[in-house]
Amino acid sequence: MKINRVASWFKEGNKRDLSGNHSKVVAVAAFSLSLFQIWSVVWGKLDPINQMAVHVSFILVVTFLLYGYSKKLSSHVPSIIDYFFTILAFGAGIYFTLHAERIATRIPILDSLTYLDIFFGLVFVLLSIEAARRTIGFPIIMIIIVGVSYALWGHLLHGQWNHRELLPIEFLDELAYSYNGLWGSPIAVAASFVFMFLLFGVFLQKVGAGEFFFKLSTALAGRSKGGAAKVAVLASAFFGSISGSPTANVVTTGAFTIPVSKKTGYKSSFAAAVEAAASTGGSILPPIMGSSAFLMAAVTELSYGAIVIAAIIPGILYYLSLLTLVHFEALRLDLPRAAKEDIPRLKEVWKEGWYYVIPIFVLIFFLMQGYSASRTGFYGILSIIVVSWFRKNTRMGIREIVDAMVAGAKSSIPITTACAAAGLVIASIMSTGLGGKLTSIVLSFTEGMLIPTLLLVMLICIILGMGMPVAAAYILTAMLAAPALIELGVSVLAAHMFIVYFSIFSAITPPVAVAAFAAAGIADVNLNRVGFEAIRLGLVGFIVPFMFVFEPALLMNGSFDQILLSFFTSVIGVIVLAAGLIGWLRTRTSIFERILLIGSGMMSLYPGMLSDGVGVAGVLLVLFLQKRSIIWIPRMSRRVSQKMSHK
Repeated sequence: MKINRVASWFKEGNKRDLSGNHSKVVAVAAFSLSLFQIWSVVWGKLDPINQMAVHVSFILVVTFLLYGYSKKLSSHVPSIIDYFFTILAFGAGIYFTLHAERIATRIPILDSLTYLDIFFGLVFVLLSIEAARRTIGFPIIMIIIVGVSYALWGHLLHGQWNHRELLPIEFLDELAYSYNGLWGSPIAVAASFVFMFLLFGVFLQKVGAGEFFFKLSTALAGRSKGGAAKVAVLASAFFGSISGSPTANVVTTGAFTIPVSKKTGYKSSFAAAVEAAASTGGSILPPIMGSSAFLMAAVTELSYGAIVIAAIIPGILYYLSLLTLVHFEALRLDLPRAAKEDIPRLKEVWKEGWYYVIPIFVLIFFLMQGYSASRTGFYGILSIIVVSWFRKNTRMGIREIVDAMVAGAKSSIPITTACAAAGLVIASIMSTGLGGKLTSIVLSFTEGMLIPTLLLVMLICIILGMGMPVAAAYILTAMLAAPALIELGVSVLAAHMFIVYFSIFSAITPPVAVAAFAAAGIADVNLNRVGFEAIRLGLVGFIVPFMFVFEPALLMNGSFDQILLSFFTSVIGVIVLAAGLIGWLRTRTSIFERILLIGSGMMSLYPGMLSDGVGVAGVLLVLFLQKRSIIWIPRMSRRVSQKMSHK
């Protein structure tokens, strides 16, 4: 039993379906967390460490009651150890609150820690690690182990990896009592606007906005050829932009879209991959971008408006590619159109739920007015409550509001635990001075060449993003890799947008493609097959970041003519690339035509008049070849039939 328990620690825990008094305790703790967050954003004047400590304390309490030790060994109710961890976490939150002024004014390392400081600092650190393991899995724990090991024993290494010796007590000070560790930027982000926007998304779901956006997508695309998969793309785009969680998006919208797409005639793996790719891309779609825009604004100190405007063209190109891929696949399979009576009328759908877009415009308005993202999220939630009263069957009363606040707090658990883990890794980097060395290490490894550096950063983003929420993956990678790109002349906006993209698309990149695996479960098909199919469908999402690094016009940085030309040629490139990937343009393509289309699409996407010209020439050649084959095949068939009749 002890061996099984040790082995189970290397896996994630199970999420319990609680009932009775256990469920009530969790509900009270989750509601208290949401209430505290709203109070601290709108009215509170707490010291940042105090605010974050209370947030993490509540998160840990809910986590240990809601998530078991492991999927194999955990019971369906919290154990005595879980409640012991809960009491420790709650006690640590109280201790930090009672000593908030002293903790905020002390100088780390120089001012010695008391025995109670050491005890409760260790409580926060160790319980945060265990909570991250239960909610996310062991990969993030491996990164922490490597980071902590380097901090404690890196002084034994030689060369540029060597650093001064850190005593364990000094390192604990960095981890638990400084802004470089547990209370660094990852938790600062998670405990402020990320939480508020998760709460905003839950409120929007509770009033039926998800159903409205699904009906709207069906009304827009359901009647076209291959409409079921196009509905999946549009619905997932709408929902994903708000939710910010690819996996949650897949589970929510995929439960409807994947079975319908399969029934229409798409292969199971294709239907699941479309849903995974579309759900993942929601975090790059303006105006909300699944909180990605707010993360970038917080880290880079660029304005929210500038980030959203820069993200418009890349977001359009990605979803245009998905819609085109789906369309060409429908033509290749000759799928039937849906019956007219099965498709809701756009006018009726809009009339029934137009008010659901009001909260989104409220967000945009207050953000453009310069309000903080956290306060804007609160105003957005208030607007949802108001618009819910527009119809009798969606009205939110006290009970519905409380339920939404509880659900919102629960949905924030994986993000907060991941951000806490990321903060521990960042402490290992900053306390050893590795942060300042990483740029030179990366550049020496790639010999200062931009393309190899971009490829290496892409790889780092995908590895660190495996199984992690976007917020934690982005912040961790931005600390590690962004300075190297900026050192090579890449703009701050392009460098961080590049990192955001690959932190997001790690969700469909095997071997740990969480969004693709969730879709595969719904479609009941091989996990890796869906993962690789999702990469093929989401290929533009892997290409466009390289393109906007070399062509700033794709980020709306340039003259109107430059932006228009770049957009136009990129649209051509996306459509042509989709045709090559599916193997259909005017008709089924040969292998040569397919290779030519893929090459032409890549050339059209690559910035430059010469590459655009080569791409257009390639497309024209394929069109000419296909026109000849369309004319030639009927003639050949007539000749064959005439010869057969003579015989």
